[in-house]
Amino acid sequence: FIILIIIGAIAGVLSGMFGIGGGGVIVPSLILFLGFSQTEANGTSLAALLLPVGVLACISYYRAGKLKIGIALMVALGLASGTWFGAHWALDLPATLLQQAYGVFLVYMAWRYIAPLKWWRQWRGQVSNRADEQDSTIDPKSRRVLITTLIIGFAAGILSGLFGIGGGVVIVPALMIFLSFDLRLATGTSLGALLLPVGLPGVLAYASEGQL
Repeated sequence: FIILIIIGAIAGVLSGMFGIGGGGVIVPSLILFLGFSQTEANGTSLAALLLPVGVLACISYYRAGKLKIGIALMVALGLASGTWFGAHWALDLPATLLQQAYGVFLVYMAWRYIAPLKWWRQWRGQVSNRADEQDSTIDPKSRRVLITTLIIGFAAGILSGLFGIGGGVVIVPALMIFLSFDLRLATGTSLGALLLPVGLPGVLAYASEGQL
């Protein structure tokens, strides 16, 4: 129980800071410290993330004007539909291949967040180092934005079901790239999307196979 509480606390701190669900910490920790299989860790992580564990962070971001509720709802809709597919693919894949795919995914996301090429361009003075540059002209009700957010949510949902993550590691950079959100707005909006029980289809799939 102590190990589980520590894992949850660390995942919670990182969730509030970076807008992730916390599965990127929970899944490998369950495997490393408690001997879970990949699919058991995936299912258990998704179940933990069903609860509104990020509600306090969402309130803080909303009060600061860093949460777009409409976009969060559209991302959540995509997440809920994509999670089911990801979970079923994970249950069908060989265990070794699933672990290797998860490792590649984590390495890629680490590279994406560290952004060494961006550091290099900033050092050479080729790009601004400000993280708070937001495109205020975005219309959250436009067809382009709605379709984009649905696709972002669906892709994040597939990876959520496949690897037991909340999906924020995909949602945050995608909102920054495709909708020009600043880092804090993307983080708050991601947490808003993950506040809903979007992983339920994936949890049901894992539970039906005894992997929860």
